[in-house]
Amino acid sequence: MIASVPYQLEAVAEILKSGVRFLGLAPRSLADIYGDIALIAGAMAASDRGACVIEAMQNEIEAVRLRHVTGPRPRVFCEEWGKPILHSQRWVAEMVEAAGGRFLGEPGAKTDADCVRRADPEVIVMAWCGAGDRVPLEKIVSERGWDATSAVRSRRVYCVRDELLNTPAPTLLEGLRALEAAIHPDLLPQMPAGLRRVSVF
Repeated sequence: MIASVPYQLEAVAEILKSGVRFLGLAPRSLADIYGDIALIAGAMAASDRGACVIEAMQNEIEAVRLRHVTGPRPRVFCEEWGKPILHSQRWVAEMVEAAGGRFLGEPGAKTDADCVRRADPEVIVMAWCGAGDRVPLEKIVSERGWDATSAVRSRRVYCVRDELLNTPAPTLLEGLRALEAAIHPDLLPQMPAGLRRVSVF
């Protein structure tokens, strides 16, 4: 069995008691994710295929990065969970930077609504673990008093489908495309699948 964080300790304990071989992964960065893909591919006797997947991911991320070497870098707040408010993980921060944004805060750390408001993000991205694309953007903005932030005033508040940012896998490339469209909508006017924008304010 192969699993990645976050783990349910009780479930892991039952797996270990059963005698099933267990590979537990805990990536933090894109480099960690590449290493885990190589590890899984090796375990499945598919190292060459794993290398191809890693190369394709690296090439696409680098191509996006090169599009944003110059030009504006908007302040981007990415949220992985709402109660408590958690910044997205380090690999999301790396993708925000590649997509031409400036990641606000410390990846994976707790924050609060006032802290985010004072940082005045120009783009807000919500990708709550396990929520799919069902994050209530309008309700969050209203309850947290974010109406005056630059992101809300320009209607640049988005929900990205959970699995596109929080799953450490090749699907991150779809998440990267969603981030790029959110951060630089003038360059990518067509909103990609998996990205939803706030509808009011």
